[in-house]
Amino acid sequence: MLSYVIQRISWAFVIMMATLIMLFSLVYVIPGDPASVALGPRATPEMRQELRARMGLDKPVPVQIARFVGNALQGDLGEDLWSHRPVSTMVVEALPYTLELSGFGIGWAILLGIPLGCWSALRRGGWVDRIVGIGSAVVISLPSFVIAIYGLLLFAVRLHWLPALGAGPEGDIGQNLLHLVMPSFAIGLGWVGYLARLVRASMIEVLGENHVRMLRAFGVGERRIALRFALPIAIVPTLTVLGVGVGSLLSGAVLVEIIFNRPGLGKLTYDAVISRNFPVVMGTVLVTTALYVLCTVIADLLVAWLDPRVRASL
Repeated sequence: MLSYVIQRISWAFVIMMATLIMLFSLVYVIPGDPASVALGPRATPEMRQELRARMGLDKPVPVQIARFVGNALQGDLGEDLWSHRPVSTMVVEALPYTLELSGFGIGWAILLGIPLGCWSALRRGGWVDRIVGIGSAVVISLPSFVIAIYGLLLFAVRLHWLPALGAGPEGDIGQNLLHLVMPSFAIGLGWVGYLARLVRASMIEVLGENHVRMLRAFGVGERRIALRFALPIAIVPTLTVLGVGVGSLLSGAVLVEIIFNRPGLGKLTYDAVISRNFPVVMGTVLVTTALYVLCTVIADLLVAWLDPRVRASL
C-alpha cells in the first residue's frame, strides 16, 4: 500500500510538472508578441518592452521556464498585469467560492443519486427503475449552463423564489445559502443521473454474487442485504467517478459562475482571458489542475483502502 501511495503521488507530481511547462508554452503558442497582445495595438514600444521585462519574456526560454516552475513551486504565481496584486492572493480569495459551489453541487448529487440508484436496483424492471433510467438519461444530456439559464429565468425572474446574481452579503449565512441553491443545482443535476446509473449497475452486479445468495439462503432480509452488505461494495466504483467528478464540476463552475455573476476561479479566469491577463490565466488554470489531480489521487487511495481486491493486486 505504501508503494502504491508513493507511485500515485509521483505520478501527480509528474502531471503537475507537465502542466506547468504546457502553461508556460502557451504564451508562445498565442499569435504575436504576448506583451503586444495584452496591451493592444495602441501601445508604444517602450510600454511593450516594460511589460516584457515584467513578464520575464526578455530572458532566454530555458531561464524563463526554470524561473516559472521554481516560483510556482514556492507558491509564487506571478503578478496581475493591471492591479499589480499577487496572483496567488487573488486565487486564494476566489478559491473558497468555487470550492463551496462544487462541494454543494456534488454533495446533494450524492444525497439523491446514490439512494435513487439503490432503489432502482432493488426494483429492477419496475416503474421506479424505468422512471430513474429515463430521468437519468435526460439530466445527463443537459449541459450545466442550459440548466443554469432556465433555472435563472424560472426561479429568479418569473417566480422570484431565489436570488439571481452574486454570492450574497459576506457573513450572511442565510443569504449565502440561498445564492448557492441555483448554481449548485445547475452543476450537480447531471451528476445525480451519473451516480444513479452507476450505483444501480454496481448494485445489480453485487446482488447477484454468491455471498449474497448465501445470505438469502440463511434468511437475511433483502433490505439488510442491500444496505449492510451490497451497498458498501457497490459504492467503491463510485468513489473513482466522484474523484473525476469533482474536477469536472470545477470546470463546469466556470460557465455557471459567469451566468450567476458569482466570484470564484471560473469568473476570475474569464475576466483574465477577456483582459488578456496571462499571469492570472496561468495561475487559475494551474490551481484548477492541481485540485483535479488531488481529487483523483484521493479517490484512488480511498478505493485501494476500502477494496481488498485492489490492495491484493498492488
